[in-house]
Amino acid sequence: MKLVQLTSLFIAVMACTVAINSATARSVFDGPWSVTIQTIGGSCSSAVSLGVEIRDGILLGYGDANLRGRVARNGAVRVSVSAGDQYASGNGRLTPAFGSGVWRGRGSAGFCAGRWVAQRR
Repeated sequence: MKLVQLTSLFIAVMACTVAINSATARSVFDGPWSVTIQTIGGSCSSAVSLGVEIRDGILLGYGDANLRGRVARNGAVRVSVSAGDQYASGNGRLTPAFGSGVWRGRGSAGFCAGRWVAQRR
């Protein structure tokens, strides 16, 4: 089985979140977001943009990776993802329209770290 680099894993899980209708959102952060993930240290892919959905303040994912993520009422974001011996965790802050933060973890090529920025779509 081909090993997936950490950034690819993190991006795939974030991109696979469950879509919702933002009109029924319970959190001011719920709905669709565009996220750019950039590696600033390590051997992972350099930068990728993707779409993310937040539902009731929770990031919901599916697939082979384990995802846990939450946005607090004050906009604080925490997310972790793992698959096999690869893992990543990130944190940051959202406003109702923008967000940013950092991430770090270990992929098939070793340790990596970077930052992310988000904008509501």
